Amino acid sequence: MNKQIFFFLFFTLISSNSIFGQSKDELISNSKFEPIDVFNLEYVSDPQISSDGSSVLFVRNFKDIMTDGNRSNIWISNFDGTDMFPITTGNQSDFSPRLSPSNETLLYLSTKGGKPQMYLRWLDNGAESKLSNLNQSPTNLSWSPDGKWIAFLMNVPFEAKPLVKLPAKPEGANWETPPKYIEKMKFKADGAGFLKNVRKQLFVLSVDGGTPRQLTFGDYDVNGTPEWTPNGSSILMTSNRNKNREMDPRNSEIYEVFVNTGKVTALTKRQGPDTSPKISPDGKSIAYLGNDENYDGYQVTHLYVMTRTGSSSKCVTCKFDRDVENINWSDDGKGIYFQYNTEGNTRIAISDLNGKITDLAKDIGGLSIGRPYSGGQYSVSENGIFAFTHSTPDHPADLATGDSKSKKINRLTRLNDDLFSHKKLGEVEEIWYESSFDKRKIQGWICKPPNFDPSKKYPLILEIHGGPFANYGDRFSAEVQLFAAAGYVVLYTNPRGSTSYGKEFGNLIHHNYPSQDYDDLISGVDAVIKKGYIDEDNLMVTGGSGGGVLTSWIVGKTDRFRAAVVAKPVINWYSFVLYADNPAFFYKYWFPGKPWDHAEHYMKRSPISLVGNVKTPTMLLTGEQDYRTPMGESEQYYAALKLNNVETALVRIQGSGHGIAAKPSNLMAKVVYILGWFERYKK
Repeated sequence: MNKQIFFFLFFTLISSNSIFGQSKDELISNSKFEPIDVFNLEYVSDPQISSDGSSVLFVRNFKDIMTDGNRSNIWISNFDGTDMFPITTGNQSDFSPRLSPSNETLLYLSTKGGKPQMYLRWLDNGAESKLSNLNQSPTNLSWSPDGKWIAFLMNVPFEAKPLVKLPAKPEGANWETPPKYIEKMKFKADGAGFLKNVRKQLFVLSVDGGTPRQLTFGDYDVNGTPEWTPNGSSILMTSNRNKNREMDPRNSEIYEVFVNTGKVTALTKRQGPDTSPKISPDGKSIAYLGNDENYDGYQVTHLYVMTRTGSSSKCVTCKFDRDVENINWSDDGKGIYFQYNTEGNTRIAISDLNGKITDLAKDIGGLSIGRPYSGGQYSVSENGIFAFTHSTPDHPADLATGDSKSKKINRLTRLNDDLFSHKKLGEVEEIWYESSFDKRKIQGWICKPPNFDPSKKYPLILEIHGGPFANYGDRFSAEVQLFAAAGYVVLYTNPRGSTSYGKEFGNLIHHNYPSQDYDDLISGVDAVIKKGYIDEDNLMVTGGSGGGVLTSWIVGKTDRFRAAVVAKPVINWYSFVLYADNPAFFYKYWFPGKPWDHAEHYMKRSPISLVGNVKTPTMLLTGEQDYRTPMGESEQYYAALKLNNVETALVRIQGSGHGIAAKPSNLMAKVVYILGWFERYKK
């Protein structure tokens, strides 16, 4: 029996048997979405539609409660949702499905043998071959047009030249581990820790297997998915090979690599990021993404088209005030598909080569299980049929398909109906309100507790997104739903600085963060209070990363909140810029210059400058291995609050970097600690 079907039947029996003999109160309690239910959430990612649009491959993601791990298998479905079944099964991670140009074989990555390796499966008979047995993990797979080769990226270790040679230790001696000697600007990264001496390079591998051939070399990384030219003679790639790349990390270019010789030719050369090359079906033009560098905190990513040789570049979407992502040519070469965010919703659209844009689908997203951030995926066939991840506030990403001609959308999966059929979620309502600072319209969402009664009074949680250049939206959020299930009305908004509202709105906080985003957030609280169902004596506030910055800023400016949880914050911009994992970036884009040249400016915007005003009981919560907003930021604030006799606590999430929700148990722990702190101080 299929293992997934077995577990489904097993847990269905357990669930159905457990309700017999329970009281009415127990049944009502069991209908609430609870922290342990995080382990039962599933979602779709990486939908890959066949070239003829007849079928869709997708990744079905689930969680392993015994190992606290995220797992995934690959499934296939007809375009209309019929004949849906798993291609792979097992308690491992199978991902990155890529159909061959003939649609006959499937290339994918899997951890079933340990490290991720490439596997090839014949779809007609289910035969499978393991293509790679590499020491490093391959990523960013790409088929050659003739289906005979696979391009991919992989880390290549190198030996750094030592400064000194230490004496050899005697045989059997027990010495301490030798010192780490560091000369690189970027020597650590959140989620990776201290970086090893590796560079990500471009390789090709025959579909018959064997030894991969390395095409690129040197002290630089190749990024993004390799793009084959139509005749298979060369590959387009993105890389930052500039001499000053350590101090100028965004200045990437598009290069052409010739497969036979390894010769590398630059196709772009402007100051600014040029990425994501896609070659037209006739091979005469290249579409790509980027922008002219102006060092604003928020810069809109545009779509460009240039000739095959890199000349005559034209900005197609410069009049479109939204970020363009995930581009794909139409089969006739007259249009380019893409996705973008607008007003907290992600959409698929197509643009002609003159910049005329037509929307095709909305509600793309659902990949961020914890909080309602943007992000979604789609792929499109040669005949304009597309598949995408579909999400609304009542479900994480499911599989959906659409047709660019009819624009008809069909949701194919409902992966969490088994859970949500007996777990009632909070209803989410969109809200627009005016900021008290300048009457600017601000968008937000209100999540109400299940069985909401407008005649009653409810405590309120203001939940603030990070970034700060990011956006919340009408998407599923486990954390928001868990807060609502605990009896709170939850408000989450997109204050100034949020993306999906254009360049001007995003840059209202350029060299000015935090600032009037405080007014936007407090105005949102006031707008919800006016609805009449909020207990004004029980206002709570929390947020993570940039939301942690704003939460600590808020309690430094007002004591109207009963309690606060400041998650993974920046408290002192001076220390953050020099201690976080990308020092060459933050000082250049978020500030007018280096901290010692602008010390007053840095301190003026640091929440630590307001700590003397804080009276609100405030908990700090940060991942132990967070290299983006390091633990030292939280420790500074914790010590300052203690010195000022403010009620405080420090929660150190073990095994976690900046992305606390990466492990299901840590997401669960985060929510439980936040709710525990709020319940302690709720009046």
